[in-house]
Amino acid sequence: MERFDDIEQLEQALLCASYLPDRGLATALFLALKVRKPLLLEGEAGVGKTEAAKAIASTLGARLIRLQCYEGLDVAHAVYEWNYTRQLLHIRATQDGGPVAEEELFGEKFLIRRPLLEAISASGPVVLLIDEIDRADDEFEAFLLELLSDFQITIPEIGTITATHRPVVILTSNRTRELHDALKRRCLFHWIGHPSCEREVEIVRLRVPGVPERLAAQAATFVQGLRRLDLNKPPGVAETVDWAEALTALGQLELDSELVSSTLGSVLKYHEDLELVRDETLLGLLAEARTGR
Repeated sequence: MERFDDIEQLEQALLCASYLPDRGLATALFLALKVRKPLLLEGEAGVGKTEAAKAIASTLGARLIRLQCYEGLDVAHAVYEWNYTRQLLHIRATQDGGPVAEEELFGEKFLIRRPLLEAISASGPVVLLIDEIDRADDEFEAFLLELLSDFQITIPEIGTITATHRPVVILTSNRTRELHDALKRRCLFHWIGHPSCEREVEIVRLRVPGVPERLAAQAATFVQGLRRLDLNKPPGVAETVDWAEALTALGQLELDSELVSSTLGSVLKYHEDLELVRDETLLGLLAEARTGR
């Protein structure tokens, strides 16, 4: 796995992977690699938390293993489960030879590896992304403590499996609930906020090849104005990029009121928010975007 001598080298590698972090995030990522600790990234949806993990995997030439968290996530879906169908077929195929030993049924060939076990037992470099950990239950969060402390998983029928190649671990949270201190203590932490307008323009130009410079600046400025409104779901950088892609696909060079009205669904995903950005509000944001103020 590639190593980086300093933060500037990592920043350059991330830029080559089409990811533009600010200095704070680049420092957090560098330290996570250097001291081999999990990194917890928190922030609003769409600010680039998941993309940071993808970019790190790309720069390291590592396999990305992603665990998408949700309410009710359990060990069978996150860590491992037994292939009961295959076990049953094995019992039937060998039943003439007498009883089947338990250790024969609960061996490696009947084990289904889910993302966490796959990351721990991988033979090569891995980036483990535990995405939206705040959506999982408290019980699952507690289960992660052994993994994040010792990089090992205990399977009662087999024993403890310890990582021979310690994965790079990145957790993300949209902060829909507070995470427990025990989990936070095992991680480095960085909050990703919305970027400045100038940086958002840079991100759009990096992620949307061929976007007209004026259009990129106007789209970023318009979205920055949207975030000042009392919206149900303020748009993230991901929505700015999506919008810039849509506008570029339409062959537009700059914003106008008709274009904004017809494409605003790329940015705002709630009907109430779309209704709020109408008439005078839309025209005011558009004027601000076109004048750059």
